Amino acid sequence: MKSIRVAVLAFEGVSLFHLSVPGMVLGTAQSAPGEPQYEVSYFTESPGMVSSDQGIGLKVSHGLELMEVSDVIVIPAWGDQSVAASSELVKALQLANTQEKLIVGLCLGAFVLGAAGLLDGKEATTHWAARDEFARRFPEVRFRPEVLYVSDGNIMTSAGTVAAIDCCLHLVRQRLGADIANRTAKMLVTPPHRQGGQAQYVEHAVPQLASETHLSDVLAWARKNLAKNLTLDVLADKAKMSRRTFTRRFRDTTGSTVSKWLNAERVVRAQELLETTDLPIECIAGEAGFGTPLSLRQQFAVHLGTSPSEYRRAFSREMNPGRKTSGSTLTAKESAHSPA
Repeated sequence: MKSIRVAVLAFEGVSLFHLSVPGMVLGTAQSAPGEPQYEVSYFTESPGMVSSDQGIGLKVSHGLELMEVSDVIVIPAWGDQSVAASSELVKALQLANTQEKLIVGLCLGAFVLGAAGLLDGKEATTHWAARDEFARRFPEVRFRPEVLYVSDGNIMTSAGTVAAIDCCLHLVRQRLGADIANRTAKMLVTPPHRQGGQAQYVEHAVPQLASETHLSDVLAWARKNLAKNLTLDVLADKAKMSRRTFTRRFRDTTGSTVSKWLNAERVVRAQELLETTDLPIECIAGEAGFGTPLSLRQQFAVHLGTSPSEYRRAFSREMNPGRKTSGSTLTAKESAHSPA
């Protein structure tokens, strides 16, 4: 398989972490041992030495011309979102966009994509701490402040720092399939599907709850029993709390309502089954806890903007030749929640 060429922008004060994430994640992705799928290189506007945010000097040989021969362009977290990108960089990004190259803005890198006009009319996200400024500066963007990453056409953006890993794992999953993404995540010792959005990280007073560990146990139990009728009463009883107390503490802990959390978890379970089995949609709806195919389709539209059938086609055997059939048993270790 031909390598996918990735160009990562370096600039004065660039985040050393964000600069290394694409190479670390994409470079680890393999469809077969010893067969790299991504070729990651670095470029800067003026080739030479640049200093990272950690004070480490980096020698970068490539200039903006690297964007012209690359398939994927990554803009790491912009050091200061109030500082505008140069007109040369903006023009190069706009050209790459017309050529439908995949363009990724990690964290505050979304501000650079926004300034280039690449996000107008598209869904995008960025770090929650800059959400108000982002929404003010780019009113034409369909801003998604609650998610860890979002893909819209040839543009991808991610939330705060570590969400860059989630974003790059999604690139692998999108291009090479779930098996390779899962294998990559295992090598990196990180979940291939980190659930939840930025709401759980937004800076607000979260009470120190004596039951917090117990509540985590209840959520873990719920994930293993999504096919059951998990009503608010069932979960509150499992947590040994009143409905009112459980609802309040659940929101304080997760930043979400019980119904929204359950729907999101069930969508993930359905994704796993669509990717790794040939089970009929009706069976998957039941296994994931949606009950009916209609409910499954509705939640897929809300969470993923697609249908279960389209999702399965996107991760068919052509994309994911190692996919299990319905005759195989899907174990906990093979699920996205347990990279093991």
